[in-house]
Amino acid sequence: MNITRWLLTLLISAIQLTSLADDWVLKSPRPDIAIGGKAESGSLTLTSPDREGLNGFWERSFSVKDAEWVEFLAKRYATGIEHERRSCVVRIEWEGASGEAVPSPHPVNAAYFGDAVASAKPEYPKDRISDGNGWVDVSGRYKVPQKAARAIVQLHLRWAPGGIVTWKDVSLTPSDPLPPRMVTLAAVHTNLSGKGRSVAENRELFVPLIEDAVSQGADLIVLPELLTCKGVTHDYASVAESIPGPTTDFFSALAKQHDCYLVVGMPEKSGKLVYNVAVLVGPDGEVVGKYRKVTLPREEIARGIAPGSEYPVFETRFGKVGLMICYDVFFPEVARRLAMNGAEVIALPIWGGNPRLAAARCAENGIYLVSSTYTNHEQNWMKSAIWNREGDRIETAGEWDSVVVREVDLNQPNYWYGLGDFQSRIAREAPVWKAE
Repeated sequence: MNITRWLLTLLISAIQLTSLADDWVLKSPRPDIAIGGKAESGSLTLTSPDREGLNGFWERSFSVKDAEWVEFLAKRYATGIEHERRSCVVRIEWEGASGEAVPSPHPVNAAYFGDAVASAKPEYPKDRISDGNGWVDVSGRYKVPQKAARAIVQLHLRWAPGGIVTWKDVSLTPSDPLPPRMVTLAAVHTNLSGKGRSVAENRELFVPLIEDAVSQGADLIVLPELLTCKGVTHDYASVAESIPGPTTDFFSALAKQHDCYLVVGMPEKSGKLVYNVAVLVGPDGEVVGKYRKVTLPREEIARGIAPGSEYPVFETRFGKVGLMICYDVFFPEVARRLAMNGAEVIALPIWGGNPRLAAARCAENGIYLVSSTYTNHEQNWMKSAIWNREGDRIETAGEWDSVVVREVDLNQPNYWYGLGDFQSRIAREAPVWKAE
């Protein structure tokens, strides 16, 4: 960028007022970190010089005076940007008629803040899908605070030296309320102690438990870790199977029969390697996908188990599901990677572990978690349970050979006092990392 253009950018930012197409105004938090912008018919571009820490945005005010709900839509195309989720951000702020803050239309967690009324905090529309040509859909639907007169929309490019982002088809219009997106989650609680002494017998022991969960409307049922090994052998490699294979065929048939999803913990044989895996099978009777446990405790390392290296998230008919296994819960990176990849629910087959860590994984990522453990429910250790986005156990197993079931709404935002919709902020504000 030449010196004349740079000085012009600083001047524009300093006075914070320039008439551009469709009333969009180019702004920056401070003149000395401003970036360049260009408004053309139907598009808005932001261009960052090749310097660290620069931050700028297009801003426009939209009237929301007579709207109860609004929907934000836009398309984004970025080049030269390492972390789009953090650098290319849409922020929507609510204002009253005189520019004042307005009360939030959403309750906050009463367990922490009683009847406190929070002010409406900014909204952060989420990245949705890409058209395959680089354009990413960004959208969100929001309840308008009762006293709000306008919404201030900002289209950001920040902390991306040399990066360029173009926004187009930007709109904020009245909409219908966001509909519920209900799913019934379930976990099995059993210890298999003194029962099955073969892989086939172990599999059969889950049939009545799955039927119990299905009778209560379960859409997703989580079974425990290494269920083909418990009570059979400590030599996981000796009972490891290919996927698909006999165990996944068995549970896939049950999932199809009962029109549900099942998460199955088992050892997988792949060539000469053995993995500790969780497999998601679906209502069509097919394997949806698998996750290979990334973090291995010393006992599994000593038995020759190999670690996985990927964090897949699977699309289901109710939402996006991630899987992790036992020792993974001790490390924040696994759940964070899954959440960043879009997981709304994480299934956790687990032998045993610290329940405080499960609560932390929920709270720090804004996800629901479903855990199935062999730990005795009378102990103050890991639970077979359903956990909400704030880390509370909303259902907990209290006896052996039982199931816990709970219906939740994946479209219900999780508002925190002083933070607003924390789940939507995570991707925009969480630390970034580079591949090791």
